[in-house]
Amino acid sequence: MIFSMNEEVPDSVTDSPTPVLGLRLRGMRQRRDWTLQELSARSGLSVGMLSQIERGISSPSIRSLQKLAEIFAVPIGWFFSDAGAAAQGPGWVLRRAQRRVLDLSAKGITKELLAPEGDGSIEMMLITVEPGGSTGEAPYSHAGEDAGTVIEGVLGLEVDGTTSTLQAGDSFRFASTLPHRFWNNGPLRCVVVWAVTPPLY
Repeated sequence: MIFSMNEEVPDSVTDSPTPVLGLRLRGMRQRRDWTLQELSARSGLSVGMLSQIERGISSPSIRSLQKLAEIFAVPIGWFFSDAGAAAQGPGWVLRRAQRRVLDLSAKGITKELLAPEGDGSIEMMLITVEPGGSTGEAPYSHAGEDAGTVIEGVLGLEVDGTTSTLQAGDSFRFASTLPHRFWNNGPLRCVVVWAVTPPLY
């Protein structure tokens, strides 16, 4: 899956400590001359929440991120950081320094894309969930299938109303159309290798 870069982030803001997601959201809103109130009316998110997201104080839920991507007609992958280094080697290899990251640190979650860019049918991510981190109380869903393995820590996972606690070494797979969410109630971070098909980001 190729991530569209039709929207440009001014050089003057790329060095800001504000997460990429907030900067890009603000840039897309301002280029359309929308106020926070206008975006709030379109998205259903409160003005206060949108302001906090733009300033990097809060993170949207996956459901809200999907809605914002739809409103601005961009893939969710647009909210990931740019690759951190120039590509080295064949196109089917992705070096660690090249990974793109979606920083949802206000929710205690970081997602790193592990698969090289392209028109593939599967996407892999390294998801880190800090203690207390979660995707939120409201489950979300999308087309396709999810699968993964817990590498370290403990993951709480709810699929279609059924919850399970997964330890390091445990795996899962479920239809993405089923409402699902995950969290980390443990004292240590949780790391999961997560696959999605077709690519979500």
